[in-house]
Amino acid sequence: MSAAPLVIPAPAPTLVPVAGGGVFPVRRVYCIGRNYAAHAREMGADPTRETPFFFMKPADAVHPCPGAEPTDVPYPPGTESYHHEIELVVALKSGGRDIPAARALDHVFGYAVGLDMTRRDRQAEMKAKSWPWEIGKAADASGPIGEIHPAEKIGHPARGRIAVSVDGAGRQDANLADMIWSVPEQIAILSKYYELKAGDLIFSGTPEGVGEARRGQRLDGEIAGVGTISVRLV
Repeated sequence: MSAAPLVIPAPAPTLVPVAGGGVFPVRRVYCIGRNYAAHAREMGADPTRETPFFFMKPADAVHPCPGAEPTDVPYPPGTESYHHEIELVVALKSGGRDIPAARALDHVFGYAVGLDMTRRDRQAEMKAKSWPWEIGKAADASGPIGEIHPAEKIGHPARGRIAVSVDGAGRQDANLADMIWSVPEQIAILSKYYELKAGDLIFSGTPEGVGEARRGQRLDGEIAGVGTISVRLV
């Protein structure tokens, strides 16, 4: 039997350029919260090794930013305090359920530099009311991401500088080794609650130094051994 016809046009897929050629189709976007101790403290939380928490962004919140020149990224409505959070992004080539941490990296296609842009004023309101974070975290274009670099070429970075500047002034500057929960652990824990699949992205947390970025400002991020990202808020 033939497939039923679409009654509206199918949404365009979100495709992220891959270094060396090709594009990566995005299925889901998972994000871990408070995964660097110093950032947890600056947000008023106590960093621990208790079960971490995750939230999600819609796939079409991902905004590809390839190349060295800044990519225009829209500043969203509904906020007066839009914050940058530099993160290592993990791109999965396969998945499953109950993945052991020791085998988790077998499912990784590659890595990219990303920004978890956040309506901090709206997020604070949601926290105060014990409401979900989507208005704060899931704005349109709130997931700028640089090119994905295949793990077969760069390996699996577990340490190295992660930093971002705004108009040339340093803001966040830390080391991937400061993560509370490693990338393999994040994959293993997520797979207990979701069936992970090819096309999934994981934003692996941000270090201390998050702060406001305004319209017209340029954000330049880098992760040693992974790559860079350059954004201009418009």
